[in-house]
Amino acid sequence: MNLNALDSEIFILLPAMVKKHKLMRLPAIHGYIDRRILVNFTADPEVVRKIIPEPFKPKVYKDKAIVGICLIRLKNIKLKGLPDFIGVSSENGAHRIAVEWGEEGETKEGVYIPRRDTSLRLNTILGGRIFPGKHYLAKFNVKEGGGNYHIDFTSSDNTSISIDAKETDDFGSKSIFETLENASAFFEKGAVGYSPNKDKYEGLNLQVYTWQVRPLEVTDVHSSFYENESVFAGGSVQFDNALLMTRVEHEWKSMRDKPHTGNSTLAKAGLTKFQSAANC
Repeated sequence: MNLNALDSEIFILLPAMVKKHKLMRLPAIHGYIDRRILVNFTADPEVVRKIIPEPFKPKVYKDKAIVGICLIRLKNIKLKGLPDFIGVSSENGAHRIAVEWGEEGETKEGVYIPRRDTSLRLNTILGGRIFPGKHYLAKFNVKEGGGNYHIDFTSSDNTSISIDAKETDDFGSKSIFETLENASAFFEKGAVGYSPNKDKYEGLNLQVYTWQVRPLEVTDVHSSFYENESVFAGGSVQFDNALLMTRVEHEWKSMRDKPHTGNSTLAKAGLTKFQSAANC
């Protein structure tokens, strides 16, 4: 099957379906997470507080904010109810910051996603129009086998990520979470993500049919985003752990948009003004 032709057909069909049903966002999307690596860092809460917009605030764990990168390969992504064979596949990266916010008198939690990167041009076209948030086109290099993982990408604005890791049974005693169970419980609650787009934050809820993570031993990790000292002062971000998920059936569901409030300049920039200054 010609995926480029299929991408074009989907691009034509999706806006028409949204317009027909008077939807601001897509209905449920179904697919499979072939591989998902959560690369997690601890950060100074005060530094993070300055770069995330209201109504969000850092979710603090043992006096540290938690930030990270989600490296996810999606397969057979399509509207729920349609056959798998018409779905599309892609490599994607999302920079994530664990956050809390008030909503209807309750404290909610999830992640703020200042940027998204993708190997699929379709996502860059629909991102911010139908899919939440702008998506940057990136070139991914992925090597996997025998429990070893190498993933790197360079995006269209030169933002880059690289990780080398291998599967292990040992979570690692140096993590702030101390045990795999503690880390799993923390990140399972980060299913709702909000991305900046012009005058609003667009939300997406990831619903996995089975939640199970395994530890990874990381031998090398690089992120131009978190190493950008004009945003994160030197020493304010430290690698903590990495978690692996494979072959997980899931759904994506849109959430109600949130309007910009307070420090909206940061939100509208999505941190990109800092990245440009440092040529990340």
